[in-house]
Amino acid sequence: MLGGTQWLGGEVARAALAAGHHVTCLARGSTVPSGARMVRADRDDDQALAAVAGRRWDAVIDLATAHGHVRRAARDLAHADRYVFVSTASVYRDLSQAGITEDAPTYPPLDAHAMDSMEQYGAAKVSGERAVIAAFEPDRFAVVRPGLIGGPGDPSGRTTYWPLRFARPANGSVLVPAAELPTSVIDVRDLAAFLLALAEGTASGTFNAVGRSLPLSEHLRLARAAAGHDGPLLSAPDDWLIAHGVNQWAGPRSLPLWLHDAAALGLGAIDNSRALAAGLSLRPLADTLRDILAWAAASGIEAATGSGLTASEERELLAALTSSFPGASPPSWGK
Repeated sequence: MLGGTQWLGGEVARAALAAGHHVTCLARGSTVPSGARMVRADRDDDQALAAVAGRRWDAVIDLATAHGHVRRAARDLAHADRYVFVSTASVYRDLSQAGITEDAPTYPPLDAHAMDSMEQYGAAKVSGERAVIAAFEPDRFAVVRPGLIGGPGDPSGRTTYWPLRFARPANGSVLVPAAELPTSVIDVRDLAAFLLALAEGTASGTFNAVGRSLPLSEHLRLARAAAGHDGPLLSAPDDWLIAHGVNQWAGPRSLPLWLHDAAALGLGAIDNSRALAAGLSLRPLADTLRDILAWAAASGIEAATGSGLTASEERELLAALTSSFPGASPPSWGK
């Protein structure tokens, strides 16, 4: 594994070890799952893979973002039997429409050696895909394009925010977006299992590894049910949220998963039929949300970090909302 010390990489390594594989993780980090061999290397170094390049590998799983890292790996590990590259659904040039397939147009590959900003993330991943495709025969590689990854341990806070907020609401009430839009989450454990299956098997090509598409209201309803919340809900329209400085999708002072930008509304409704046919198995979202709460309880975590509103921010917004709309009512799904 090129990686293995962070969230998704750790899940893949643990799944591979549990299946009886010998796992080597090459990364800059220092912590790998128990039983895996650690090779510490900085992939910015052109000779970073020297310690592993001379061995034969049944499979390589590469989680790199920097396309220069992927080019070097494809060069130095081209003798591997299988190569699985973890790309992203952000490679698609137009995410405004539902039903995007693997054949949809992508961004041009990034020519620069490294990204200047996250706005180039999709183009950098396209460059990585091209490097893999150029180095391996069609039956020896798989490119996987995940959408939103979630589940226990989510370091971004995007999928932990809602179950934890419903479990510990500010003053009993929860602020939710009024807008209806599609959303999808793939459980990190399901994605890890799919990556391992591709490394072990013969399915090749490019795959959209995304979760089932559900309305945001259904996601929130399931999160609320998982947390056992029966307190008040107040829904706010998009324009009001934007005017009050609430951010979309992720990050500080956001309502995670909520999108107002029409250019990204298809992100929650990408076609995953090719991945399902290749063996992707998806657990129910309700199970993922319940497992997030169990993980948080076991870890002593009371609120999501990385994304969402703080309790004080939510209280301020709830007060402002009831002042703006004295008759504000809960969404129909929360009544």
